Amino acid sequence: MSEALENVRESLSLHFEGLIADGAPLPQPQEVDVHATNPDYAGGVWALVDFDVTPFLGKAVRFNATLPEYLLARIDVYVQTHPQQKSRSGFLADAALRVLQQS
Repeated sequence: MSEALENVRESLSLHFEGLIADGAPLPQPQEVDVHATNPDYAGGVWALVDFDVTPFLGKAVRFNATLPEYLLARIDVYVQTHPQQKSRSGFLADAALRVLQQS
């Protein structure tokens, strides 16, 4: 099973690279329920795969932002206490992606 999930990550990377090369939009995530009720996937084995899309979003661009001091301090504390958050910028990018994916 672990080898199959690693193959899924590799396939996703290749698929996203192809979409970028073709200038096609990246797929938007959907709730598992959307797929689970799809008759095309009936009887399949389900697994969730952690896949970081940020390498496919383009190069990083520096910009200035203004935030309230209290909010910035809370963001910094969160980043310091959650090792999965590499930086303040990464936190803000993750938060923005979550909001944009919901719309």
